[in-house]
Amino acid sequence: MNFTRKFLDVKAVLIILIAAFLFVFNVLPMGYLILRSFMGDNGFTLEAFKRIYTYSLNWNALKNTLITAGLSMVFGIIIAFPLAWLVGRTDLYGKKFFRTLFVMTYMVPPYVGAMAWLRLLNPRVGTLNLFLSEIFGLSENPFNIYSIGGLVWVLTTFYYPYAFITISRAMEKMDPSLEEAARISGASPFKTILTVTFPVMLPSITAAALLVFISAASCYGIPSIIGAPGQIDTVTTRIIDYVYVGSSEGLTDATALAVSLMLIANIVLYISTFICGDKKYITVSGKSTRPNIIELGKWRIPVTILVSLFALIVIIIPFITVAMTSFTKNLGKPLTFSNFTARYWHILFTRKGILDTLKNSLTAASISATAGIIISCVMAWLLTRTKAKGRYIPDFLITLGSGTPSVVIAVALIMTMNGRFYINIYNTLTIMIIAYMIKYLLMGMRTVVSAMNQIHPSLEEAALISGAQWHKSFKDVTLPLIAPSVVAGWFLIFMPSFYELTMSTLLYSTDTKTIGYELYTYQTYHSQQTASAIATGILILVIIVNWILNKLTKGEFSI
Repeated sequence: MNFTRKFLDVKAVLIILIAAFLFVFNVLPMGYLILRSFMGDNGFTLEAFKRIYTYSLNWNALKNTLITAGLSMVFGIIIAFPLAWLVGRTDLYGKKFFRTLFVMTYMVPPYVGAMAWLRLLNPRVGTLNLFLSEIFGLSENPFNIYSIGGLVWVLTTFYYPYAFITISRAMEKMDPSLEEAARISGASPFKTILTVTFPVMLPSITAAALLVFISAASCYGIPSIIGAPGQIDTVTTRIIDYVYVGSSEGLTDATALAVSLMLIANIVLYISTFICGDKKYITVSGKSTRPNIIELGKWRIPVTILVSLFALIVIIIPFITVAMTSFTKNLGKPLTFSNFTARYWHILFTRKGILDTLKNSLTAASISATAGIIISCVMAWLLTRTKAKGRYIPDFLITLGSGTPSVVIAVALIMTMNGRFYINIYNTLTIMIIAYMIKYLLMGMRTVVSAMNQIHPSLEEAALISGAQWHKSFKDVTLPLIAPSVVAGWFLIFMPSFYELTMSTLLYSTDTKTIGYELYTYQTYHSQQTASAIATGILILVIIVNWILNKLTKGEFSI
């Protein structure tokens, strides 16, 4: 009885500790942010909202955000669903390579894509623009990256992997007997996709679309690098502009805009829930399933060529462009032997400012990932192995933090973690670590929860019957079995924290600048070649991390 009471107490303590952390650093800041946006000198008021929306610039920013995020969501799904089906359900050549390539872009900073396409589609000197004009004898360059279309293109090419990952995982778990029945009834592969696969996958597709929309709407790096020169504002760029004003009114206006962005995210979430709420599909059978592989036949080579062209244009050429820029002396001339230099890589490895930001990013990302994966493991155990009351409260709060736009999290922490509520971590690395955990904790938790669900409880029960205590059973039985997922979850928190830009732009101090912010400032204000060297270094790191992750998990997971 004493052991049972102690066991229950431990579960309760764990839930309380995690919920308390999330309440202090998530619920309280968000609640205060919302309250502050409606408060004036004389109490409740809508003055801040009236003021910000009397400016046409803010209305245009809101419109641009909805248009770019909406189109990025639509095009992202149009790209991701066929790719997920081809890679997961057909005999496409090089499936493993394409899967790794498409997923790897998820771990590359989106603003690196903005840098690449800036070089390729600059309206005057873009490499790809000049090439196409010369080939087709055009009188003027065909594309202008400084436009709504250019912004949507870059957002789509770097956020469709979010949908690809979500849809791929759901498709792998889908019961193949559903499609088998359609094929036996005489349906063609294409008709089977339209009448069976797509409807069954609709909840996952909707979730993926929501993720792309919120990610694109809360993005700062791409709209800042590409939108600013074309005078295309978004809500995130306007929020950061208001914060940089430095006045009390500027912060209030930033708060009102942040609440507007949070409202948009929640409306999209509600629509997603409404669409999927009554659609309950059993997509995972009770036994181990292996998806049927559809033979493409005469279409196998043409489809493989088409996918290869997509990968070449969307992934390989932009990455190569960034790498080449890092070795170019004069950006106005092509990379030749006489125009080649390695000085920007020398700067990368010798300039103290860059090395300090690298150290800050590695420290913050490592602590965020380590603390995050510990919480993830605890939450996975509470959710899958216990019936403790209140276990869904921290789960809900973690999901809420993940769905909150990054810029909103940053503004909320700025307003509350400056001593106002007896916690002063403003201008420290700690506030950045907490911001990263709030935003990216869900990635690690969902990975570990998924692994825990695949392990039968009887394995742990056998250890308990043999006399092992619950924590020893978890350490000796469960943890070794979910180790690959734990490693993958750690990296899924580490990598986006390492190169994060939006929150870092608002939360950094002189001593806590990060590599993401340093890259952005070099690209925007100093040297595009040095920025490209930093970006290429991040790309190399992603490749190395992917290789390490494959080795550690024996190929079970990769970025």
